[in-house]
Parts: sequence; C-alpha cells; structure tokens
Amino acid sequence: MVKKKKIISVVGARPQFIKCKPLSDKLRRYFKEIILHTGQHYDDNMSKIFFEQMKIPKPDYNLGVGSGLQGEQTGKMLIGIEKVLIKEGADLVIVYGDTNSTLAGALAASKLNIPVAHIEAGLRSFNKNMPEEQNRIVTDHLSDLLFVPSEQGMKNLRAEGLLEKSFFVGDIMYDSVIINYGIAKRSSKIIKDMRLKENEYYLCTIHRASNTDNKENLKKLLESLSELDKKVIFPIHPRTEKFIKLYNLKYDKDKICIIKPVGYLDMLMLVKNSYKVLTDSGGLQKESFYLGKEVVVLRDETEWVELVKIGVSYLAGVNKEKIVKFSIKRPKKIDKIYLYGKGDTAIKIVEILRNYLK
Repeated sequence: MVKKKKIISVVGARPQFIKCKPLSDKLRRYFKEIILHTGQHYDDNMSKIFFEQMKIPKPDYNLGVGSGLQGEQTGKMLIGIEKVLIKEGADLVIVYGDTNSTLAGALAASKLNIPVAHIEAGLRSFNKNMPEEQNRIVTDHLSDLLFVPSEQGMKNLRAEGLLEKSFFVGDIMYDSVIINYGIAKRSSKIIKDMRLKENEYYLCTIHRASNTDNKENLKKLLESLSELDKKVIFPIHPRTEKFIKLYNLKYDKDKICIIKPVGYLDMLMLVKNSYKVLTDSGGLQKESFYLGKEVVVLRDETEWVELVKIGVSYLAGVNKEKIVKFSIKRPKKIDKIYLYGKGDTAIKIVEILRNYLK
C-alpha cells in the first residue's frame, strides 16, 4: 500500500476554519492531513463552536497562542509551528488568508525547506499600514503554490513576477457557503430566537485594528450605526468589545443590539435575512455577495474590488455621511455572477496538489 503524503494545514482564526472544512474533506481522500491550530482565535465563540458546528476534524495540535502584540504573537506561533513541523516531517504546508497564523506558517515551513501552498493568494489592498497586507505579500513571495480566488488576484501576482506558480481556482469560501447554507436553514434558530424579520435589520461586524484601536474611528462608527433607519444586529468581536469599554464609548442601545460572536451557521442566517451588511471584514463581503446581500465596507479600500465594480459593495470608510447614505439606499437584486468560481475550488486545489506531490 502506498503511503499517503503528509500535509499540515495551519489555521488560527474564524475565516480559516471556514476555508479549511471543504478542503479538508477532499484532502483526506488522498493525503494524511494534520490540522495545526495556532490558537490566534481562542474564545469558544470564535473558535471551538466553528469546529463543532462545521464538523471540522479536531485539531491535532493547538498552540494556544492567544492575543498579543503583532510581533509577539507571530513569534510565539513561529516557535510552536516549527517544533510541530520538525516532529511531523510534513511534505507540504497549507496556509490560508492573511492573518499572523498565515505568515508564521509560511515562514516556519520555508525556513525548513518544506513547500508552502497559500490559499486565497494574490489579494492586495495596496495599504501597507494593514498588518494583513504585509502578511499577504510576504506569504505569497515565500510560497511555492499560490491558489488565487479572483482574476484581479492573478493580475496582482503577474505584476509581482509570481504568475508562474499561481493558479486561478476560485474562492474556497464559496464552497463553504454552498455546503453549509442548507444546513443553516434547517438547524439555525437565531432568527426565530431573536424575533427578527427579513430585511428589517442591518448586520454589522467590526474588528480591524484601524477601526477598533482608534478611538475616533470607533466612535464615528457607533454614531453612524445609531443614525440608521433600522435596528443593527452587531455580533461583537472580543477586540471591539474591549475597546468600546476602554474608551467608555456610548451608543444608542435601542438601535444597536450588541450580541456575543455567533457560529458560522447562525451568521449565514443573519446575513441572508438582513437588509444590508456593514463590515470591515474581507470574508463577510464575499459571503454576503453569495447570499444576495449588498455590503457597506467600513474601510477606504477592499481586496474584493470586483464587488465594488459591479455595484454591490460600497466603500464608506468611517465617513458617517457615506455609511448612512449607502446603507439606507434601496438595494438592487444581485444576479448570479460567478466572479469567484462555481463552488468547486477544493476539487481544483486537491488535483493540483496531487500532481505537485507525485
């Protein structure tokens, strides 16, 4: 019997758990997969619930790194990941997205001369003040295989001389939405439990450091939400909650309904039944598009420029006038457009990996 090649998948944050599931299901048919969780997201509502709800295989390792300064967090991950890679002797390492877990996984593998595959490669905001942008660029240049979700991503990689190792495979998160939306419709009770009605509330998430750590920006965002014409459901990230308390910021509690972070299935239902989504998240911009909802982006730039070009995503930054205008504007019907593949990304990635690791 031929021994299966060993692949280590490095995850650490909510979006990576979502991306990991559809690929893990396909990977395990041909490879021995080991899941290494850095512990970047350690709160049960941001981590454990995703593994349970989405039936992701339990991580083989959990480094339990937790939060910290950028360099401190990345350094702890690098040390922990390196030890696991030496112990396991992997044939390839997979990293996802643009977090510190992504960068640490790519660095550790590269230093040990283990090939790296980067899923969701090629994205650029062209704002190097963002830690995520720094992580993307370095990871793409360290990686041996770049799995790209968009045509714009391919253009970005061509401009950086990385086209030879780049593959346009579509968005793995679309695979996940297709797999999980039907499950969410059957099992999620959040709409009923919160007594929400379709199209009668906004959904908001805020977690970027540029918005949470900046008192003025966070204050403006809360003021903007308070001026909207419908209730705002706001699943709050632990980081955002911490800074609202630290800055002693006030908000309209009749208008803004802050709730604890929710699992993936509940989030899909909150998106699907909302009027619009307001977010500084990258992943939620796409999930909203897949579920037919417009997005007001609480940043001045986005990596998902295609959504802005077709008029279903609006860049508002922390400008109160723009946030209110774009939010209350009547949404258009979103036609079925396959900007990011057709939900077969995991299959394409596995075929490329099988050829690469022959």
